[in-house]
Amino acid sequence: MKNDKSKIANRWRLILGDFAEASLPLDKNDKELDGALYFLYNREYGSEQGMREENSSRGGRGGSVLTVPGWLKRVKKLFPQRTVEVMQKQALDKYNLTQLLTDESVLRQMEPNMNLLKNILSFRNMMPNHVKKLAYEIVEQVVKELQKKLEIQVRKTFYGRKLPMSNSNYRIARNFDFKQTVRKNMKNYNPELGTVVPERLYFNQNIRRYNPWHLVILVDESGSMLESVIYSAVMASIFARMPFLSIKLAIFDTSIVDLSDHIDDPVTTLMKVQLGGGTDIHGALEYGKKLITAPQKTIVVLVSDLYDGNNYNYMYRSCRDILEAGSRLFVLPALDYSSTPVYDKRAAQYLSAIGADVAAITPEELAEWIGKIIS
Repeated sequence: MKNDKSKIANRWRLILGDFAEASLPLDKNDKELDGALYFLYNREYGSEQGMREENSSRGGRGGSVLTVPGWLKRVKKLFPQRTVEVMQKQALDKYNLTQLLTDESVLRQMEPNMNLLKNILSFRNMMPNHVKKLAYEIVEQVVKELQKKLEIQVRKTFYGRKLPMSNSNYRIARNFDFKQTVRKNMKNYNPELGTVVPERLYFNQNIRRYNPWHLVILVDESGSMLESVIYSAVMASIFARMPFLSIKLAIFDTSIVDLSDHIDDPVTTLMKVQLGGGTDIHGALEYGKKLITAPQKTIVVLVSDLYDGNNYNYMYRSCRDILEAGSRLFVLPALDYSSTPVYDKRAAQYLSAIGADVAAITPEELAEWIGKIIS
C-alpha cells in the first residue's frame, strides 16, 4: 500500500512540477523523467530550460545541462511513442522549439508523421540547405505512407461501385447480377427440375473505364488550411491514376500556381506551397473556369476556409457562373480528419443555397462523393 501511495505521489509531483517539490519530494528514481518534463514544460513560465544546470541544488535533474538533441533522446527512452509524438508536437506548436527542425541530428530522431510533415512545410524556409535534403526525405516518406493508405480506400470506392441494370462483357463472379439473370430467364423455368435454366447470364458493369469526367481542384494555401492542402495534394495524385478522370490542380493565395504537371508527385507539389499571405478566392475560381472544357462532365472542388480578401460578391458570382454552366461545385472548408474546422459559415451557407455542395469531409468521403456523381 505504501508503495502504491508513493507512486501516486510521484505522479502528482511530475504533473505539478517544481511548485510541489516542498510538499511532494520526488523519488530519486523519477529524476530523469522530471528533467525531461521540466526541459519542455517549464517554458510555460518563460524559462529556457537549456540555460539551467540540471545538477542544481533544487532540481538534481541528472548531472548535466539538457540540450535539444539530448532531451529528444531521453523522452524517446522514457515514454511510449504516442507520448513522444505529443511532446514533439507541443515543443513545435506551443513552445516554438524550432531547433527540432533546423538541427539535422535532432531531425533524424523525430517520428515521421503528419504533424512533423506540417511543421517541416511551415518552417522549411528556416532550415539550412544541408537539412532541407533530409526534410524532403521525411516529407516523401510520410506522403507515400499516406498515399498508400488512402489509395486502397479510393480504389475500393471507385472500382467496387457497380452500375445496376447494366450488362457487362467483363464476366467475373463479383459482377454477377443474380436478380437480373433470374428475371430475364423466368421464361426458361423447367417444372421437372423445379428451377430456372438460364440461357444467358447477366453481369453488372463497373464504372466505365474511360468515363470522361474532369476534376478541377483549387486549393487555398493560407496557413490555416495546411492539413487540407496536404490531403488535397495526395488525393489529386490518387485521382490522377484513375483512367476515367482527368485532373487539374492549382493552389492559390493572392496569386495562382497551376500544379497540374506535378500531380503525380505530391511531394513536389507540397514543397512548392507558400503558406500565409492574403486570399483571392474569386481569382482562383475565375482561373478554374478557364480549365473547364466540358461543363456537364466537370466537378470543381474548392478547398478553402472561404475567408476571401476581396468583395465576397465576386466570389459568389464566380460560383454561380460555374453552377449555371452545368458543372458541379464542391466547397470543402476542410479536407482532413479535424472535427472542428474554422471557416466563414455565412459564405458557406450562401454557396449551399445557390446549389454548391458544402461540407467539411475526410478524404475517403470525398472519394465516395465523387464516385456517386460519376457512376
